[in-house]
Amino acid sequence: MKFNPVAFIINIAIPLAVGAIGAFFTASSVKTWYVTLAKPSFNPPNEIFAPVWTSLYILMGISAYLVWQKRHTITQFPRTIAIYLIQLVLNLMWSFIFFYAHQLGVALFEIIALLLAVIINAWVFYKINKVAGLLFIPYILWVSFATVLTYNIFILN
Repeated sequence: MKFNPVAFIINIAIPLAVGAIGAFFTASSVKTWYVTLAKPSFNPPNEIFAPVWTSLYILMGISAYLVWQKRHTITQFPRTIAIYLIQLVLNLMWSFIFFYAHQLGVALFEIIALLLAVIINAWVFYKINKVAGLLFIPYILWVSFATVLTYNIFILN
């Protein structure tokens, strides 16, 4: 397939935009409310989150581009895109629920839904393009870790 730089940039920009919106909801609480919470010993320093999430959003965008390249051969392309968009919305909603609304219990249930959506997304993408699916592995691992972290923060608070 011929490389399409405009489509590539758009596919990377979409998850990065979701991340930027999520960062907006997060920023208001990181240095105020979040510091007051009891956290488990394995809670990473705040400086880790932005570069990790940025990297994950870029991997998501590359993955989406690889799937987009095969859009003409995918019989259920709208469904495939819907799954991708659902996990992006769930990703954004977690930041809003946890950091903006301060609803730890709801955030825990939401991140479990996010993790399931990410796994489903990875599987769907893998069936279309193996590399696209495999690029979701770091995202699955990070959201799994974030789920455990959210659970522990919920229990401790």
